[in-house]
Amino acid sequence: MTSLGENFKFKQYKSSMYNAPVNGLAEAFNKTLCILLRKVVAKSKRDWHERIGEALWAYRTTYKTPTQATPYALVYGVEGVLPLEIQIQSLRVAIHEELTNDDNDKMRLEELEALDEKRLQAQ
Repeated sequence: MTSLGENFKFKQYKSSMYNAPVNGLAEAFNKTLCILLRKVVAKSKRDWHERIGEALWAYRTTYKTPTQATPYALVYGVEGVLPLEIQIQSLRVAIHEELTNDDNDKMRLEELEALDEKRLQAQ
């Protein structure tokens, strides 16, 4: 692992598996994920691996007050388009479809340039 880290220029940090306070952010996310999975899995609880994608999508597209954004928007620079917005066309999708390719490219570039600032504010 040391030589791999040197080749790809990353540093590996180790923490205790059994010390929850050390892994605070990971433990908080795991707690949230478990709560979401309880809401979407069947009563038998044997289909959690099939439903984890739905739970993660719900988490990633939910507005978080501390960061003032959704996790999806912080990663990609735009809000995720929900499947329902495609079936029942939302104003956001309608506006996007009426743009020319050049206008769309220009708007996307502006959003990406503002993304770094948005990430810093969320941090």
